[in-house]
Amino acid sequence: MSPVSPELAPQTSGRIVLVRHGETAWSLTGQHTGVTDIPLTANGEEQALAVGRILAGRRFSQVLTSPRIRARKTAELVGFGDQATVDANLAEWDYGAYEGRTSVEIKAERGRWNLWTDGVPSGATPGENNAEVQSRALRVLGRVRADVQAGNDVLLVAHGHILRALAAAWVELPPTGGQIFSLGTSTLSALGYEHDVPVILLWNAPAPR
Repeated sequence: MSPVSPELAPQTSGRIVLVRHGETAWSLTGQHTGVTDIPLTANGEEQALAVGRILAGRRFSQVLTSPRIRARKTAELVGFGDQATVDANLAEWDYGAYEGRTSVEIKAERGRWNLWTDGVPSGATPGENNAEVQSRALRVLGRVRADVQAGNDVLLVAHGHILRALAAAWVELPPTGGQIFSLGTSTLSALGYEHDVPVILLWNAPAPR
């Protein structure tokens, strides 16, 4: 039995189960991957299969995935590809001019930098700001909230920054709030309610291989 299974056991209220996609070549190098559509590595596929073993046999009233191939492939390998519906609001943060660049490179160029508070450059490829990303997260929550309140579980498969923004929005933090959550590839997290208050039930739990 996986150590994350107890936190995902049935309870009175439903949950939003979050899965970040598996490893990619750019997640390994720390390159910001927003609109670039790159596949999982072989290790990333194995990571997703490990998550699938934890979620095997579970039922979800909705399964939503980012349109990016790395998320859709993860949903498939986790075992819910046939049920998955693409939701464009689950796409990763559009990094604009910082697409493909690492935080180390960006800080070497401009000094101290935090995506959540400093954002990305305006210009020909402006990308998104934190409020725009949180707005998309809130639209996803609006789509699934009634199911969760009715006691059903939903599954969202997406990316690091959008899932962090979604968690922040769930617990009513401001658009900068996602910076306090760290999220590795192919990890499991869960959002839900405790005494009718939105809470984080599980966060950044790796799947045993």
